[in-house]
Amino acid sequence: MSRLKINVLLFIFVAIFNAQNLFAQDSLYNDLPKVWNLNECIAYAKKNNYTINSLKLSSKSAAQDLIASKAAKYPNLTGSVTQNAAHYNSGTQSSSGYGLNSAITLYNGGYLNNDIKSKNFSQQIANLAIASAENDATIQITQAYLNILLTRENITYLNDLLKTSKAQVTQGEQEYKIGTIAKNALLQLQAAMASDNYTLVTAQNQLQQNILTLKQLLQLPTKIPFEVAITDTVKNTETLMDLNAAQDKALQIRPEIKSGMLNIQLEINEMEKAKATIRPFLSLGGSLSTGYSSTSFGSYPNQLNNSFNQALGLTLTIPIFDRKVTQTNVAKANIEILQARLSLLNTKTTLTQAVETAYLNVQNANSQYDAAKEQFIYTGEALRVAAAQLKLGVDNIVEYLQQKNLYIQALQAFIQAKYTANLNTKIYDFYTGVPITE
Repeated sequence: MSRLKINVLLFIFVAIFNAQNLFAQDSLYNDLPKVWNLNECIAYAKKNNYTINSLKLSSKSAAQDLIASKAAKYPNLTGSVTQNAAHYNSGTQSSSGYGLNSAITLYNGGYLNNDIKSKNFSQQIANLAIASAENDATIQITQAYLNILLTRENITYLNDLLKTSKAQVTQGEQEYKIGTIAKNALLQLQAAMASDNYTLVTAQNQLQQNILTLKQLLQLPTKIPFEVAITDTVKNTETLMDLNAAQDKALQIRPEIKSGMLNIQLEINEMEKAKATIRPFLSLGGSLSTGYSSTSFGSYPNQLNNSFNQALGLTLTIPIFDRKVTQTNVAKANIEILQARLSLLNTKTTLTQAVETAYLNVQNANSQYDAAKEQFIYTGEALRVAAAQLKLGVDNIVEYLQQKNLYIQALQAFIQAKYTANLNTKIYDFYTGVPITE
């Protein structure tokens, strides 16, 4: 086959291989939703987040460690085959040997049993690390998702304001033509319209940034289109759980607390493993062997039969002095136990403080929401009256624009307060085991 044909075939093979890889990668995203809601975002992150998947692999590795620790209690079995040849002045010699060897630990001071317990604790801790990472991702995604809804609602109101401003400019231009208003009044209306348009464009840009933030949190490729569902977020009016009850509940169910408690048990078992190394070690071993030599008398089968050996023995190892290695390891293990207890205490303190902060955030956000809602209602009504009076020529443009600015401030404060209250309530409930949903 010519070099040209080889190169062509190689090129075709590489092209097909790359096409298959691209198809496989694209197929991973075929089932993604066209429009994402909060539940879908959270579910996708739990399944595809790199950090979470890395922790899942660590959990699988810990499971293999547990399997290996249990298997250490079983006997092992090894086989051996040897074949030798030698040449002397008087001739040549060949020999062969065959053997089986096995050993089992009968007693080692409880080391193997405690090692199994330790590996079991390690696997549980690895699983709890996954749960903690999922909780962190849930909070981050919820906050990013609600930021999108906040900005989108803000844009809706700002669009309405801009439409009103455009209508007022159109009316002002007509009134200016017939001499009803001065040039300065028309310019003020046009400036207000430009300001409203700028505010709207800024909000639209912020929406794109918030969407990008959520998309990057989900670790979606750039080429994947991403759109968030349009939902109406209503402030949660359900009664909050009492703070003390919420703290107690969080201490019972949060994975970081369970992990800290298991870590103490793990360190206790590690200390028992260290103590086991100073205790006697008893093992049982056995072997079967046979062989053949060309210099010996007898046929090959007879030699194998005649040289067949069986051996069985007990070995007791008694540590006498190990240069304080065990004593040092036990002391260090005890320090690790104290460290684990201190770490758990710190985790509990951090969690109770976080729940307390979340509770205060909800209280503050609710009171701020009530005040912002009242302000929004009254400034909206005042703006409506000012617009009607402006149209009738009772108020001047300056008074109207002042009232409009107050309304915009109240509007943005109201929307911010509503979503802040919603987010803080979700976070507080999440600490007590209530799932975050749409």
